[in-house]
Amino acid sequence: MSRPRVVIVGAGFAGYRAARTLARLTRDRADVTLLNPTDYFLYLPLLPQVASGVLEARRVTVSLPGTLRGVRLVLGEAAGIDLDGRSVPYRDPEGGAGSLGYDRLVLAVGSVNKLLPVPGVAEHAHGFRGLPEALYLRDHVTRQVELAAAEDDRRNCAARCTFVVVGAGYTGTEVAAHLQMLTDRLARRHPLPTGVRPRWILLDVAPRVLPEMDERLSRTADRVLRARGVDVRTGTSVKEATRDGVLLTDGEFVASRTLVWCVGVRPDPLVEAVGQPLERGRLIVDPYLQLPGRDDVFACGDAAAVPDLERPGQFTPMTAQHAWRQGRVAGENVAGSLGLGRRRRPYRHRDLGFAVDLGGVRAAANPFGIPLSGPAAGVVTRGYHLAALPGNRIRVAADWLLDAVLPRQGVQLGLVRAWSVPLDTASPELARVPGGPDRPPARTGGGTVTQENNRAEEPARNRPGGEPAKNRPGGKRAEGGPDHPAPGPVKRTDAPESAGPGDPADRPTAPD
Repeated sequence: MSRPRVVIVGAGFAGYRAARTLARLTRDRADVTLLNPTDYFLYLPLLPQVASGVLEARRVTVSLPGTLRGVRLVLGEAAGIDLDGRSVPYRDPEGGAGSLGYDRLVLAVGSVNKLLPVPGVAEHAHGFRGLPEALYLRDHVTRQVELAAAEDDRRNCAARCTFVVVGAGYTGTEVAAHLQMLTDRLARRHPLPTGVRPRWILLDVAPRVLPEMDERLSRTADRVLRARGVDVRTGTSVKEATRDGVLLTDGEFVASRTLVWCVGVRPDPLVEAVGQPLERGRLIVDPYLQLPGRDDVFACGDAAAVPDLERPGQFTPMTAQHAWRQGRVAGENVAGSLGLGRRRRPYRHRDLGFAVDLGGVRAAANPFGIPLSGPAAGVVTRGYHLAALPGNRIRVAADWLLDAVLPRQGVQLGLVRAWSVPLDTASPELARVPGGPDRPPARTGGGTVTQENNRAEEPARNRPGGEPAKNRPGGKRAEGGPDHPAPGPVKRTDAPESAGPGDPADRPTAPD
């Protein structure tokens, strides 16, 4: 008798935990296949430390083959879901096509940057959802400070040293906190003209930073940011983005070459292609994480609207803590449906607290409802991250120790260019490459995911922090350069806007 086939789409917090749980429960009595664009699980909460140079990039990546024994990894992106044929067509990183048949399917495709209809944002802003974006942002910020130090025009110098972060949720707050410390260190190595210093502006339409968290955490984070010189502006956002800066909703124009977009997330557009009922772009599932009427299909994490049994009538928010725990329940319920594990159980969870790393020894945390700040919160926060990491704990701890006693290496690696990390992309975990394959349209069950890959026509010199046009695809090609320009920003015609301005700004974490 052949073994049942289980396919898991996505290796984020939910998909990785589901795969690990299934591998443990089935013990080679089922064929478990994980479809993912990369061969690693990305621990997103530590991504700001990669951008600020505290951690080396590989520290926040956990090898899938190395930690998921008994799980077959297939590199690729799902091109659709054929529910009736019980198959998942996909494209591999080199453009090849394939299909995976299943007896049980777990959809855990996660989320992408949330876009708002703000003129110029898609062209001039960069998100913070994947490793390529973090590496690009680190290089870009370093480059702006170095160029400012050599700038003769005082206004251009000030513009290069002004950095705007939109979204004061978990991600935006940590990005502003960590990178502000980085630019201060860079400015000490590259002296700026008298009276000019790095300036960080954190914007949010909400009345306070960390609006989705406890007010005590919000006050702590606000106090730390302001003490470091971060210009925190609540009730304010971006009205228009241009190559020279951003126009704020209060009418002020801020000259800047850097716009970081951290306003939140929306479900991967593949979710809509499933053709099942949605709740603000997420697949509606029952408390057992199954699609209604489909006992062979499960969904969890940011892709699923899971009923919140602690708050009847509501759905669990799109956060890392829920995705991680839903992945475990999904794995257990899939195994149970195959007769290979315990009886299925509904997803139920109570928040045990949150932790926000503010850089250095500062943090804000409330484990088990106990509010902490300063070094005590820093110890709790980093201790939690070490405990939650599925791997690389010793390497991460070593990097933290080295950062405490040695100066950071403030250099540009130049590995990721602006055009390769567009804000509007269905694959923030992958940097775009010249001549690389595009993600194919996903069509099934009445839903369609489409992309229009237009070449970036605007010269790089017209984009904040962009490379010279002759050095990047989409501009004038340099002598002897490649004759296959890189694609520009991905254009989507039907991706849902699932999160409103007041929704969580993507990745809060909590003690387990």
